[in-house]
Amino acid sequence: MKENVNENAKARLKTSDLVMIALFAAIVAVFSQIAIPMPTQVSVTLQTFAVALCGYSLGAKKGTAAILVYILLGAIGIPVFTGFKGGIACIASFTGGFIYGFLPFVFLCGVSIKSKPLRIVLGFFGLLVCHLLGTLHYSLLTSNGFIASFLLVSAPYLIKDFISVTLAFFASIAITKATGRLTASR
Repeated sequence: MKENVNENAKARLKTSDLVMIALFAAIVAVFSQIAIPMPTQVSVTLQTFAVALCGYSLGAKKGTAAILVYILLGAIGIPVFTGFKGGIACIASFTGGFIYGFLPFVFLCGVSIKSKPLRIVLGFFGLLVCHLLGTLHYSLLTSNGFIASFLLVSAPYLIKDFISVTLAFFASIAITKATGRLTASR
């Protein structure tokens, strides 16, 4: 009898994990559509906020799973990327490095550390890795040098993105408290 209770609890946990992963993949897809197009073809979006929120709220493993779901949905053609675009061509386009750069970004946001300032710093580091991958990808596709590409597609976005990571961290605290209260009330 006790084994059945444990198995049911694990099954519910797995189902709730899947629901949260799907929910956050959808949140990233929605926030990807809130965009201001730029001449460099790298839009100003709220993706950074959504990806960081995903990592801070779900943790490294589940957050990374949610972003992987988002990327795979886009890769198979579902229009989840900015501008309601989808397909593998989007990942091969100018913004592709940022898209696959979301994976280390979300992972580092989700690393479980008790120190709040250190968690934000890890999120910033993840953001920088994402920007590095995005800049390198853009540089390779355009034959621009790394510095020229950085000045076009990374530097103008960094302040907004650092603010997004910070806001996502504090929003995740509220989300975690709310979902903890919901779980405790069952």
